[in-house]
Amino acid sequence: MPRLVFAGSSDFAVPTLAALADDAFEIVGVLTQPDRPAGRRRKLTPTPVRSFAADHSMPVQTPASLRGPEALAAIAALRPDALVVVDYGLLLPPQVLALPPGGCINGHASLLPRWRGAAPIQHAIGAGDSITGVSIMLMEKGLDTGPVYKMQSTNIGETETAGELRVRLSVLCAELMSATLPEILAGRLEPQPQDDRRATYAAKLDPAAAALDWRGQATVLARQVRAYAPKPGAWTTWRGVRLKLHRAIPLAEQGAGPPGLVWRAGSEGVDVATGAGTVRVLELQPPGGRVLSARDFLNGRAVLGEQFGS
Repeated sequence: MPRLVFAGSSDFAVPTLAALADDAFEIVGVLTQPDRPAGRRRKLTPTPVRSFAADHSMPVQTPASLRGPEALAAIAALRPDALVVVDYGLLLPPQVLALPPGGCINGHASLLPRWRGAAPIQHAIGAGDSITGVSIMLMEKGLDTGPVYKMQSTNIGETETAGELRVRLSVLCAELMSATLPEILAGRLEPQPQDDRRATYAAKLDPAAAALDWRGQATVLARQVRAYAPKPGAWTTWRGVRLKLHRAIPLAEQGAGPPGLVWRAGSEGVDVATGAGTVRVLELQPPGGRVLSARDFLNGRAVLGEQFGS
């Protein structure tokens, strides 16, 4: 039975760990990031991967870095045949990459070489991609530059948010990793090099970029809303406070009024004028409140004729 070390931290990684644990693999160790403060009380909270591993009696290590000799020795002592990495969040130095005989195998949430980097899901939506997917690749020193074993594509829904797409891709990643890893370890798959000329980079999200500029195009603004949902959440100012927007679609119809003016509001949505077209906002979140449909948001709130943004 192949011996695996799994490295992952977020909820995106949990389905893959669960799938591999159910397959004919021995999970001899789990690497995940250290507990971090979370919530209003800043209570130390384990990663979703650590919680899953603890619930299933898997041995866990939480090094703050893998660069030191202690971390390398601890992994080497597990004698892994391969190291599977999904949304881990820590850099694997060359010594770790060279350690398992089967290599370090990464599940990445894009169709490489498109959207290498930290936030591929959000960038795919923000750029207006109609298709995305997951890639299983052999890791090397460069950021998501290694040769690819398998890819699986999926369509991006017209109103799908980054949070919703993330859930779907986490399941797709688990399925593809489970199907591909036995072929890799048996030597029946050869990874294919990426075409660096087609590479794009998905930088970590900048919360400052979540502010909506209503002078832009409706198509771009609606994608921005979906790309930043649920976190950090695209936002605009309204009555002196921040109002988060979680789902929106563009309309070709030009709004009557300056950019940011709510020129129509009803059960179908809150229609905001932009520099080109109209953004129909479908879900909104008032400060300190929960996400509401446009219909529920408008109960007791009159926004028609009001200005969003400065």
